Amino acid sequence: MVALPDRLLLTAEDYFAWETAQDDRHEFWDGEVIAMSGSTRSHNRIAGNIFAALANALADRPCEVYISDIKVQAAPGRKYFYPDVVVTCDDRDQDERFVQFPSLIVEVLSPSTESFDRGAKFAAYRRLDTLQTYILVQVDRPAVEVFQRNDRGQWVLSDYGLDDAIAPRPIDLILPIVTVYRQIAFDDSMGDRPQRL
Repeated sequence: MVALPDRLLLTAEDYFAWETAQDDRHEFWDGEVIAMSGSTRSHNRIAGNIFAALANALADRPCEVYISDIKVQAAPGRKYFYPDVVVTCDDRDQDERFVQFPSLIVEVLSPSTESFDRGAKFAAYRRLDTLQTYILVQVDRPAVEVFQRNDRGQWVLSDYGLDDAIAPRPIDLILPIVTVYRQIAFDDSMGDRPQRL
């Protein structure tokens, strides 16, 4: 995103103060605010399914799971995003406004944000040393992409379908893809009848 020359850029603190008075959520990119697009029921259900599975798995561990309304600080004072789901297991995360040390981030894709989630946003997230897993979830078809940081610090992509399950690092959890899409209707191969999972 390029800042327009006639627009006043905000500091991060100005952004935090301004956003508390707004009805809608906004992300922050180098002084610019970016309005968040509206969600769909399917988008919300998928994020909720993932949140519930992670919250149950981490209930007895020193980790916190947040959904939708908690920002991630991708670059101090410069970049703040709202992922659909974020997990932190770092006791340094004490700020009430955002997560600084995420271990896992989930983005449920929508047409208006998919290229940003895959591109510039993921590039910013990759700079976070604590992040181990970045999950991208399609809404219109059962397809999940999981980027995981290996022991050499490289990001490795794996694709998953309905018959698969993922084991996101560093969480001790097996998450069936069918759980991700619970109560989501897809068109069958003939395209004439919805199929609910």
